[in-house]
Order: sequence, then structure tokens, then C-alpha cells
Amino acid sequence: MRLHVVSGKGGTGKTTLAAALALALAAEGRRTLLIEVEGRQGIAELFGSTALPYEERKIATVSPTKLGLPGRGTGEVFALAIDPEQALLEYLDMFYKLGRAGKALQKVGFVDFATTIAPGVRDVLLTGKACEAARRKGPDGRLVYDAVVMDAPPTGRLIRFLNVNSEVAGLARFGPIHSQAQAVMRVLKSPQTAVHLVTLLEEMPVQETVDGFTELREAGLPVGGVLVNMVRPPVLDAAAVAAAHGDHREEVALALVEAGLGGRSRSAATRRAAVEPLLDPLLAQAREHSERVTLEHEQRADLGTLLLPTYELPLLSGGVDLGGLYRLAGELKRQGAA
Repeated sequence: MRLHVVSGKGGTGKTTLAAALALALAAEGRRTLLIEVEGRQGIAELFGSTALPYEERKIATVSPTKLGLPGRGTGEVFALAIDPEQALLEYLDMFYKLGRAGKALQKVGFVDFATTIAPGVRDVLLTGKACEAARRKGPDGRLVYDAVVMDAPPTGRLIRFLNVNSEVAGLARFGPIHSQAQAVMRVLKSPQTAVHLVTLLEEMPVQETVDGFTELREAGLPVGGVLVNMVRPPVLDAAAVAAAHGDHREEVALALVEAGLGGRSRSAATRRAAVEPLLDPLLAQAREHSERVTLEHEQRADLGTLLLPTYELPLLSGGVDLGGLYRLAGELKRQGAA
């Protein structure tokens, strides 16, 4: 797999997992390119870097030991924030040899006009740049990057974003625009591309993942795997989850007393009375946890109907800093996602 497209419902952490996937793919001496297309500079923020310019910049070196895994070799991750204006100027110079004339068009506002009035052109440029990077070869004839990871728009806009080249190819029946759009679609629909969907074990993100999977298949776009983010470990075992909604007030009170929470020097009745204020909050938390575990079980079952490789990433309680990003990359590598 050479081009990895990462999408998901907003708020599921798709940018974080796109970055983690790029790190995982770079381990053992490989080179990956991580591409951002939405102009949010989310990649720079994750890596503690200054805003990314429109150029490929190395942002990390990675080895298996850095991911907490055995192995050898040090790889590199490069990043690129694609700017539609610069991409259009590059495109015009590549196919129409405009050179300085392209700069003049930028000064009079043509570039901004073109990417605003025809948003399809913008998406063609963004996907085209990612596909070009995936196919690019160096002077020695070898591929410059072993893998390219694109942090794509959310699933609600994904199909339009990826399939826009088909529409453009149909409108422009010949010439460089037609050829470019066709070349991009050949890459996007090839076995060398995989679209990964990021979700949480919650109803709305899972439903959007299921819908996104269906739309991708209908569009003939290759689906990779499902990345389940922010998974919390169950605190209660299966028996405790099943029992959480029963009347266990006295059993819980007895357990608290035996644990010494009611004091040890008092009478049994006094100790029982001392733990009484704790019972309702504890039982309410147990019921809430039980409901969450049951819901997550149902969401896993819904994702299972897709018959896709599924990878689960833990919820990091302190948020995702650079260390946490490497931890997530290690989990992806360990589970076989990279």
C-alpha cells in the first residue's frame, strides 16, 4: 500500500491517527510523507512545529525502539500542508509553462478566483498533489517515499473530495486537465491506495463510518481498515456489568465496610451508617459504566458487519502529546496496521 487516505467524523481524532500512522509506516528505515489538505495546521500542532509551508519538510525521525517495539532502522517522516493557490500555480507552470505569467495571475487575484468559484478545481489540485507524491521517483529511479498518508476531509465530504477527478475528467474531454484527472483516479482506485476510517465506539461516529464504507464501495474506492480511537478499558468484568442494574445495595455496603471505609474502631452499625452516603454515587457510576460497556459492545458488532480490519487505540488520559503520538504509532504497528 502506497497511498493511505485517513478520514472520519469530525472530533474522532483523524488528524492524530493520520500522524500516528505515518510514524508507524516510517519505522524500520522507511520514508513517509504526511499531507494536510484542510489548512488547519493540525500536523504542525501535533509535532510542536511552526506552521508548515508549502514544501515537504522533515518533522520526525522514528525507529521501532522509539515506538516501544523491537527492530532496527531509523525512518523519516516528512510533512506538507498543501496550499491550493501554490498548487494551482505549480500546476499551471507544469502543464502550460506559464512561469512568470502564473505569478502575475496570482497578483490580480485569478488564483483565488479560480479555487473559490470552482471548488472542484481545488480538490483536484489537492488530491493530485498527494498522488504525484506517491508516484514520484528520484534521480536513481527509486520512489522518493515508501508511503504517503493524507489527512483527508471528514467522511461527510470525503466521496465528493476523492471522486471530483471523475467529474472533472468528464467535463474536460481532452487536454492536460483531462489527463491529470484520469491519472489521479487511476491512483485513487488502484490496489496501492487504501481509505481508512476513524471512529469512536459511539452511535453517531459508527453510523457515519458504516455510511462512509458503503459510499466508498459504491464509488469504487478501496477501503483499508477501521481505526477505533479513544478506547477505554472496561473497569468491571462481564459478570459485574450484568449485575450492575440489580439491587446490590447491601452487598456493596458490606464490601465497603470490610475494606475499612467506615472505620475499624466503631460498631458494625456505625460503620454501616458511615458508608451510606457513598452507596448511591457508586451504584450510579456502576450503572453508567455498565451502559457504556453494553453500548460499546453493540457498536463493535455494527463495525464487525463491515468485515474490515479493525484496530483499537487507547484513550490517553493526559491528551495526545508527542510521546502519546509515538505510543499510538506503536499500537498501530503492533496490531499490523502498518
